[in-house]
Amino acid sequence: MPRSPHIITCIKQVPGSTEVEIDDNGSLIRNAVAAKMNPFDLFAIETSLRLKEQNGATVTAITMGPPRAELILREAFMMGVDEGVLLTDRRFAGSDVLATAWTISQGILSLAPYDLVICGRQTTDGDTAQVGAEMAEFLGIPHVTNVRAILSSSDESITVEVDLPGAIQVACLHFPCLITVEKDIFQPRLPSFRRKLATRDKQVKVLCLDDLPDTDEKHYGLLGSPTKVQRVYPPRRDVTKEIVHGDPQTLAERLFHELEGRKFLQ
Repeated sequence: MPRSPHIITCIKQVPGSTEVEIDDNGSLIRNAVAAKMNPFDLFAIETSLRLKEQNGATVTAITMGPPRAELILREAFMMGVDEGVLLTDRRFAGSDVLATAWTISQGILSLAPYDLVICGRQTTDGDTAQVGAEMAEFLGIPHVTNVRAILSSSDESITVEVDLPGAIQVACLHFPCLITVEKDIFQPRLPSFRRKLATRDKQVKVLCLDDLPDTDEKHYGLLGSPTKVQRVYPPRRDVTKEIVHGDPQTLAERLFHELEGRKFLQ
């Protein structure tokens, strides 16, 4: 009997505000700030669930983070995801984009066989939009980014519409493959309280470095990160304001000189 398709959806827990703390390595202290699911990942989950409703696929959500990242897997359960996997290990801390992509790709390999990996476009804390494509390269599978529509899917392939600069491309990818989806590809559904009750005792699979195919510590965390952050800081808020009164000619001249002084006008 043929198995049902297996869709892996990558999600991430991100800070819920810009008031964050940074450690000596330039990494976010995630336990010190309120957190939420990355908004772009909601569209990845919804895409996975739409495909599940069409072809009876099994959907597994995977995330990398501290133990409390289990909360977003619980949220994914409430939306209809079947299984949840948490990659957590102190040796993963401080990962840059490359080390993050390697870690998650190793987690995906441990969940094989799989057919389709779906990611959100980017995360709100890193904003690199690189992890999905790098994971596909590590996995050795075809991929496309910026998918704005699913045109069709079968047991062997998926056809998508890709939003490219200046053009729209139609691409057909054979499984296994990876796609990253655009914001608003679908309207994400709300978590269900009924599913929350039904899944409150559902087990989340927890994997550490020793559970992955590659157990070399040099490939993970700070040791496996070729890029180093020199400085990270919250954006400075400037709330200085000035109210100027006068006739239109006076106000226009003042505005012109103000813009010129700030070098907005050359």
